[in-house]
Amino acid sequence: QLQASGGGSVQAGDSLRLACAASRGFFPSNVVGWFRLAPGREREFVAAVRSSADGPLYGDSVKGRFTISRDNAKKTVYLQMNDLRSEDTALYYCATGGSRLSTSTTAYRYWGQGTLVTVSS
Repeated sequence: QLQASGGGSVQAGDSLRLACAASRGFFPSNVVGWFRLAPGREREFVAAVRSSADGPLYGDSVKGRFTISRDNAKKTVYLQMNDLRSEDTALYYCATGGSRLSTSTTAYRYWGQGTLVTVSS
């Protein structure tokens, strides 16, 4: 139900924008989040958004560099990633579920297939 795209290979300091589209034309839940999984590490919360009236939620490691936003007309949630670092290298997943912003993977029921981001230093 979710399709993530926009990953690629970049240099440190570069930017990328990921997109998460609702394949059926709607998100099952208002809450949409991004997580990432790097080799040898646990899945890490990156960012989440619910509505324009709510402030988004960010993981500590990306605050000030990443911005999550949503375009309701396009049924798409974006993750703008600036000043990328080698430690941002991971498979990025978008997910949706629940009614409250959450950093926990268990709060999200539906997951996309992931898009790979590789940052070279």
